[in-house]
Amino acid sequence: MRRAEVKRETGETKIAVAIDLDGTGRADIATGIGFLDHMLTLLARHSMVDMLVRAEGDLHVDDHHTTEDVGIALGQALRQALGAKIGIRRYADCLMPMDETLARVALDISGRAFLVFKADFPSQKIGTFDTELVREFFQAFAANAQVTLHAEALYGANSHHIAEALFKGLARVLRHATEIDARAKDAVPSTKGTLSV
Repeated sequence: MRRAEVKRETGETKIAVAIDLDGTGRADIATGIGFLDHMLTLLARHSMVDMLVRAEGDLHVDDHHTTEDVGIALGQALRQALGAKIGIRRYADCLMPMDETLARVALDISGRAFLVFKADFPSQKIGTFDTELVREFFQAFAANAQVTLHAEALYGANSHHIAEALFKGLARVLRHATEIDARAKDAVPSTKGTLSV
């Protein structure tokens, strides 16, 4: 049962997340931020991870705290759902096209938190959503999932397409890296014998 639930409450946000790594990509998302809801729905659908996200945050300030804290909670949920990481493929990479945009995303479920993020957004906002928050989400997610994540927009002219390509790329690498490897289903994919810090 590769499932997890995380609740996080601070003076800025109240977050509840539930995921099932062996789902069908079902998404039930309500963060109060329309663009983030859209990206998380894509993340669930293309990763095949069932995802429930509820967030209440200080949106009268801006979207930063809610976006970051959702990333934190989803990262923690992924780490919990993976447990000892027995049988997973561990690594995955993806080239993700989105119209004029091409993104490259690579993942190692390593037990080591590290993010390399390279994306130039042509605009500062997508609707009312600050484009700099895409990186904040990826940073919070990688740090709390304890994964090594490289995400790069190789080129693109539309900020929405760039963000979407990055989230869809993350979804695809999550799907493949968390899948059970039939040839090594009882082993941790590491010569150390562990993927824990």
